[in-house]
Amino acid sequence: MKFAQIIDFKTERYDDLDRLMDRWVEQTKGKRTATRGLIGKDRADGSHFVEVVEFPSYDEAMANSKLPETNRIFEEMVALCDGMPTFTDLDVVRDEQLNAATVRRFFREIAEGGDLDVIDEVFAPDYTDHDIIKDEETVVGSDGIRQDVTSWRAAFDFTFSLDRQICEGDDVVTLWTWTGTHKGDFMGLAPTGKVCTMTGTTVFRCKDGMIQEGWWHEDALGLMKQLGALG
Repeated sequence: MKFAQIIDFKTERYDDLDRLMDRWVEQTKGKRTATRGLIGKDRADGSHFVEVVEFPSYDEAMANSKLPETNRIFEEMVALCDGMPTFTDLDVVRDEQLNAATVRRFFREIAEGGDLDVIDEVFAPDYTDHDIIKDEETVVGSDGIRQDVTSWRAAFDFTFSLDRQICEGDDVVTLWTWTGTHKGDFMGLAPTGKVCTMTGTTVFRCKDGMIQEGWWHEDALGLMKQLGALG
């Protein structure tokens, strides 16, 4: 589970502290486990600051805190602060931007890039897939995604243009345009060499940073017309 730490502190010497943080970043390059951090200043009190640091997990955060560079920098930070900083540890239970990034990994690394090993990092083992183009509309298990990607990549060289993404709660809606060159057998059609486009919408529901369920709506009829399968 993703983890975040909130550090609340007061200082009249923020410029010195800012330089201290730059030094810590340089000294821990390649070793620190934090994935993102930001510092905000209280609009009502210019000496009051709050830092939010994100980690892939609690264990990664603890590994980061045990770095000798972290201990040294913390001692210097305390010397620059008015009083002892306070820490709040948070297990992240919802992160819409994380969900959007996870979905983009599917389109970029798995579908376009063909890296099937990433499937186990992105999709839950009991992932449920709904796709109107399939004979079996509902398929359970991440192996279904593996089979789909393999068959589409065998039939086409393709890319996705992610036209728009909308995040709400656990859902990520992606409006996309697919462009592919027909190079292999597709639904009984021999390769035509034609360059085709198809628009569609995918809704992915995420849970604990992984894709749990998906709904696909694509212009399959338009694709078949471009391939000459329909009049």
